[in-house]
Amino acid sequence: MLAATVRVARDLDLAEECVQDAYVAAMDAWLRQGVPDNPGAWLTTAAQRKALNAQRRAATLRSKLPLLVMPDTAEVSEEPDGFPDDRLRLIFTCCHPALAREAQLALTLRLVCGLTTGEIAHAFLVSEPTMAARVTRAKKKIAAARIPYREPEPSELPERLDAVLTVVHLLFTTGHAAPTGPALVRNDLVERALDLAEMLCGLMPDEREALGLHALMLLHDARAATRTDAEGRLQLLERQDRTKWDGAQIERGRALVRAALRGGKPGRFALQATIAAIYTEAPTYADTDWRELLAVYDLLQAAWPSPVVALNRAVVVAMVHGPRPGLDILDELARDPRLGGYHYLHASRADLLRRLGETAAARLAYERALQVCDNAVERAFLQEQWQRTGRPPHSPG
Repeated sequence: MLAATVRVARDLDLAEECVQDAYVAAMDAWLRQGVPDNPGAWLTTAAQRKALNAQRRAATLRSKLPLLVMPDTAEVSEEPDGFPDDRLRLIFTCCHPALAREAQLALTLRLVCGLTTGEIAHAFLVSEPTMAARVTRAKKKIAAARIPYREPEPSELPERLDAVLTVVHLLFTTGHAAPTGPALVRNDLVERALDLAEMLCGLMPDEREALGLHALMLLHDARAATRTDAEGRLQLLERQDRTKWDGAQIERGRALVRAALRGGKPGRFALQATIAAIYTEAPTYADTDWRELLAVYDLLQAAWPSPVVALNRAVVVAMVHGPRPGLDILDELARDPRLGGYHYLHASRADLLRRLGETAAARLAYERALQVCDNAVERAFLQEQWQRTGRPPHSPG
């Protein structure tokens, strides 16, 4: 609804208000007349009409901001050429180069993808108040700078593509490993991200990074059935039944990886997809080619230096060179304040400390991981790992 209404309003705040007003109108009209056959279409049409009416009333605003005017002759239901989906169109629109990159991503994830401010903050490794302030500043800049919310021209798409790919990737990541809640996976977000990635490949079929992102998501999602057991307990990669992975989806993902790697230096999504593909090629976890993985991680870290990439690389270093070199890297990363609330860092340290026989330090690391982990499935796994190292943990309060 919001995506379709922004096409008419060309203003995010106005579109949000019109969508809310449409819900209020529906509560009144549907109680009197009954629920229509297509409630979504009713709500969208109502919101778009409210946006058009608001524009007609705002004569002064129209004279100051002519780019925000939608001609009365426009058909609000008409599908513009190029974009196969309103959500994808709005993602490209929100990733406006006049905004800072993090503001583009945060605003798009909040308004278009429906993530909460807390979920976005988790993805960016910042506090929730910090992220809320970024979203507010982005919206204020749009209003103050009078940035027109119009569909970008085809020539403008390439410069926005990396931001759009990042939005879709973060949407998928939030669904694939939900930061909060009772379930490990949010299937609604995963399915939405997969749809958007496939549409991106159709819209820009020659963009290798779009192919890489789609491949990465397909290869991760192919393991969905084995990530928890019948009782809902987390299953690490080494304990997953590979015969239950989606073979057809893996083959499709591998084909996309090959396409993404052809034609020049690979980008960060193609490299991440390559890593995911290497994991799927080994018949067992023990047969994983760890040295090849480390070589690809070295390329990824050079192409996309980030603390999360460095963390994942450290785990592979431990598999190649032993727990101590991996732990040394993690100890260095622990000094980065962005990772203080990232439970995967503390859980990884705890595992390596346990493998080194440093039980007391491992218990402390598991306790820290429990204190900052808000997903019930992952908390239960961490609790179990703690219990294997000693006494039950203190309540995180």
